[in-house]
Amino acid sequence: MVKRTVSEKVLCLSLFVVMLGCISCQRTVDIVTEPYLLDTGLVSRSICFENPTGAPGEGGKAASRLGVGRKGAPSISLKAGQEVQLCDIEGPGTIRHIWMTTRRDALNLRSLVIRAWWDGQGHPSIECPISDFMGFAHGKVMPYFSAVHSLGKNAGMNIWLPMPFASRAKITLTNDGEKDVPLYYQIDYTIADKHPEDVGRLHVLFRRENPTTMKKDFVMLPQRKNKGRFMGAIIGVRNLTPGQWWGEGEIKIYMDGDTDFPTICGTGSEDYVCLSYGMQQTPYLYNGCSLNENNFVSMYRWHVPDPISWRKECRITIQQIAWKDSLAETQDDWSCATFWYEPVPSAALPQMPDVKARTTDIWQD
Repeated sequence: MVKRTVSEKVLCLSLFVVMLGCISCQRTVDIVTEPYLLDTGLVSRSICFENPTGAPGEGGKAASRLGVGRKGAPSISLKAGQEVQLCDIEGPGTIRHIWMTTRRDALNLRSLVIRAWWDGQGHPSIECPISDFMGFAHGKVMPYFSAVHSLGKNAGMNIWLPMPFASRAKITLTNDGEKDVPLYYQIDYTIADKHPEDVGRLHVLFRRENPTTMKKDFVMLPQRKNKGRFMGAIIGVRNLTPGQWWGEGEIKIYMDGDTDFPTICGTGSEDYVCLSYGMQQTPYLYNGCSLNENNFVSMYRWHVPDPISWRKECRITIQQIAWKDSLAETQDDWSCATFWYEPVPSAALPQMPDVKARTTDIWQD
């Protein structure tokens, strides 16, 4: 045994205490479950039309007829064909929450497109109609909440998934519709976050097939060649054969070398969103259905406590199989907003359907 002097022992103990302190300083703070920790190093900011840069002391300077700072610039009229920049933030930071509202009809909500670029990448990592990005398919507003979204009856839309970035976050909204619409929004974020270099950035992809191809599975997530984590999806189905049950198709998650057969395989479409024996309009925290009317279904599943992660590559599909006396192949109208995290640089998203393809045959009030 090596004998140490008292001074050596004191020095070793001091170094150990310092090391523990460094580890404590570097640990990730959970701002949700540890709200009492005040010295997090994070700086709170918020962007809206009243403070479009989020700069300190720059909010509410516009004037209304009531005077300066009295609700002078809460919203804009987003013109047909116009793109507006919602934020351009220098990082590191994390977008914590986005709220938005506009005209609540389905055509408008499927015509507005949100795009997000992380850390100077030349192509967007998020490209999606605002309705599906905010938690509901077909543009049909149905009040509900989940672990990721909340939606009010007058189209008060919220998303709570964190969106980390290292150096820059840029988000735009484009009106692909034919009418001018009101737009209100707020982006709440923190800066000075300590992210690892390969932190996952939020990616969101929108796809629609109207109709799907017989015997060809609907692709929710095309092949991604990067490590990542699948968070979940907003899935819209319009049953084109009302006399039969549409939902026997299984989800298939191919990862890390899977070819003909997947590692993760479901048992049915309603089973994937954790319901059973048909579809019930029952929204829950991590799973459920917010719309089940007139052959239109909007359903969702969030893999928060039950993560689906991969190390090298992933592809996700879901079958279209019906039941009428027995199993049968079918074709229906499917859409999906798929949410996942992966580092950047990341591959470009497939081309999104144009406004006509997005809005044809959607919900009519």
